[in-house]
This record gives sequence, structure tokens and C-alpha cells, in this order.
Amino acid sequence: MIYSRLPLLYITKSAIPTLLGGGIVFVGYEIASGSEEFHKKALSVARDYIDGETGHRYAVLMAKYGIMPLWGDNKKEYDTLKTTVFGREFKNPVGLSAGFDKNGEAIPALRKSGFGFIEIGSVTPRPQPGNPKPRVFRLDNDEAVINRYGFNSQGVVPVSFRVKDSFDPLNPVPLGVNLGKNKDTVVAEGDYEIGVHQFGQFCDYLVVNVSSPNTPNLRDLQEKENLEKLLLTTKKTIELEKQLSGKQPLLMLKISPDLYDDSKHDIAQIVTNKKYGVDGLIISNTTVSRPFSTGNRDEVGGLSGRPLKQLSTQVIRDMYDLTKGKIPIIGVGGISSGEDAYEKIRAGASLVQLYTAIVYQGFPVIGRVKRELDVCLRKDGFKNVSEAVGFDHKK
Repeated sequence: MIYSRLPLLYITKSAIPTLLGGGIVFVGYEIASGSEEFHKKALSVARDYIDGETGHRYAVLMAKYGIMPLWGDNKKEYDTLKTTVFGREFKNPVGLSAGFDKNGEAIPALRKSGFGFIEIGSVTPRPQPGNPKPRVFRLDNDEAVINRYGFNSQGVVPVSFRVKDSFDPLNPVPLGVNLGKNKDTVVAEGDYEIGVHQFGQFCDYLVVNVSSPNTPNLRDLQEKENLEKLLLTTKKTIELEKQLSGKQPLLMLKISPDLYDDSKHDIAQIVTNKKYGVDGLIISNTTVSRPFSTGNRDEVGGLSGRPLKQLSTQVIRDMYDLTKGKIPIIGVGGISSGEDAYEKIRAGASLVQLYTAIVYQGFPVIGRVKRELDVCLRKDGFKNVSEAVGFDHKK
């Protein structure tokens, strides 16, 4: 009886390399082809065994080494999605928001992933570890994340080297750098000046981030007098850089979804005044509100993902009204489908960004959003995405 089982045992052992090889080929094909179903299932299993911050790190490494869809919907572009914003052509309006690639490790691969533009950071002048761990919490039922990273950053020196190495003025995928301040900095203007000097020559736009809830007193910089002072300093620094290098990046301001109406009015007046040099708004950062009742809702930090969608869209709608559509808006917060992106565009966003959706759908969400957005536009009779920007205000 024992001997009769040996051939089976032998065959089983000999088959192991073949089975493993076949499994690797299968997984590789599913990743390269951008299979949406495979990525969703694989990520669902991974989330059971890998904590939020480790999962984030793995995702950045996968992007860095090009372990992402190589063909399929991610690579497909649509005539309806080509648009011109800030005087710059975008092959599509779907971008990657700051927070994913904080240190600019995966810029070349991310530019080839199907995004219309990408943004790295936030980057602080000096290296800092951020807040104590654990500091990232997934809320699977809500397809959301709460983080309190606290601007963990390698600092401007190593990140600027990577940005400089990736610099290509002819690259069709614009690059933005999101700037933050160090936790212990008292005079914030100096930190943003440093960011401008380090990155201004080598990116398409810079973001003044004054809206993260995870750095003490950072959101106070959104108050009128503080914001005016900060933006005037930043504008002067950008103009100085232009004199030195001949290159002037666009200047974006990223604001919170938790603003009071008075603050929205103040910000609208500031960004529409040319003396402050703001070219666009990014709406919005994460929220400290908790519009849901499940999971880790009591964890301190900024909430992103699906529960943020309506709040961020409302702020887009408000700011589009207050600025009379004069300032281009990049809409971000809760986008996980083409319909979500379309909603923000009709509310007033010229471009959109996503990040948390990658946690739950993987990189194929890029292709999904583009595909579904094209369907939404055609269904409503729009020949181009630019025609839909702010359309809800025109009805």
C-alpha cells in the first residue's frame, strides 16, 4: 500500500515547479492586463493580512518597479477626455493625488500608468518621521481610509534629486509637487520658500498645502491674513526662480473640505486676485468629520474615500460659484468610478484626482474611471469633457 502511493507522491513533487511557474504566469498576466476583478479579489485577501501602512508601501514599490497594468483600459485614451487647462494639454483629466507617492519614488512608472497627470508629496523641507504608528486605518465597508501620517517625508533634498532626474518638459503627463511645512516650524512661509526653490525648475505645478488635519495648526494658514501673507511670499519666490531659471511653475492652493462659509468667501476673494498668483484650487484634502458609523470611525486623522465624496463635491460647487468659474479647480475626494468623476466635473472641476480607490480596486481603477467617464459624457451629449465643466451651474 505504501509503495503504491510513491508514484503519486513523486508526480506531485515533480509537478510543484510547473504549478508554481503556471501560477506566476497567471498572476503576472492578470496584473499586466489590468484585470479589474482579479485586482479587487487579490486586494481583498491582502487586506486581511497586511496593515494599511505596509499595504501602502507595497503599492508604491509595485508602481516603482512597473508591476502594474501594461495594456488594456489603463492605456486606452478617449477623444472626449482630451482637454486643455491652465493653457496645457492633458490627454485625460484623471490624475493621481498627493499622498500616494510621498517621496517621488515612482514618478517614471506612474507617468506611464494611464493617468493624465500625477502629483507627489507632501514634501517637507527637513526629513521628519511623521506621527507615531499605527497611523493608517482602513474602513473596508465604507471603502475609506483614515490616516494621521503627519507629513512623514524624506525631505526636499532626496526628493528633489528624483524630481530632477525625472524632469522632461516635453513629457505629456504633467507633474505636480505638493509642499508642506515641518511640524516644528514656526514661520511657515520659509518652509514653502524652500520647496519652491528646490522644485520650481523641475515640475509643472506646485501645491501650497495648508489643509492637512494631521499637522498641528496647519489649517490655521487658511485664515485670511495668514493665507494672504503666505501666498504673497510664495508668489515672490516663484518670480525670483523664474528670473534665475527662466521657468515658472503653476501655483495651486489645496483647501480643506471642512471650511466655514466665511472662510470660503475669503479664499475665493484671495485666489481671484491676481496679486496672489494662484492659478488653481485643489478641492479637497481629507476631512475630520465622520459621515458614517462603522469601522474605525473614532480614530483621529483625516478621512478619505467614498464617505468624503459628497462633502468635497459640495465644496467644489461652492467655490466654483464664489469664484464665478474664473479659477480652474482640481476635484478630489471619493472618486472611485467614472460617475464620481463626472459628478465633480459638472460641479465645477476641470480636472480630477484619485488615490484611496487604488486601495480597494488597484491600479485598474485608472482605466475604469476613464472608460466610464467617456460613457457619461457621450450619454449626455457632450463631445468633450471641457463642455461639462460646471454644467450644473448653467442649468
